[in-house]
Amino acid sequence: MPNTRSARKRVRQAERNRLRNKMYKTRIKTAIRRLEEALTGGDPTAIQEALRRAVSAIDRAAVRGAIHRNTAARKKSRLMQRLKKLGVVA
Repeated sequence: MPNTRSARKRVRQAERNRLRNKMYKTRIKTAIRRLEEALTGGDPTAIQEALRRAVSAIDRAAVRGAIHRNTAARKKSRLMQRLKKLGVVA
């Protein structure tokens, strides 16, 4: 248990930040899952829209500090590699 006022405040801040970071990470996972669902559907416009949303969610999380910028770059790179392999993205 925290003993000082500042330590108690840090506990509150850490919990608030943990929940915020969790929200951003969940948004990334959902966006990637929807992109994968669009890929199984095969509609090119739906795939492009899902890709745009996934990249946006990843970038937003990186800017907010929920994930490291290198992690964001790696996730985007792997998505692009998969799409390129399937011939969806040039």
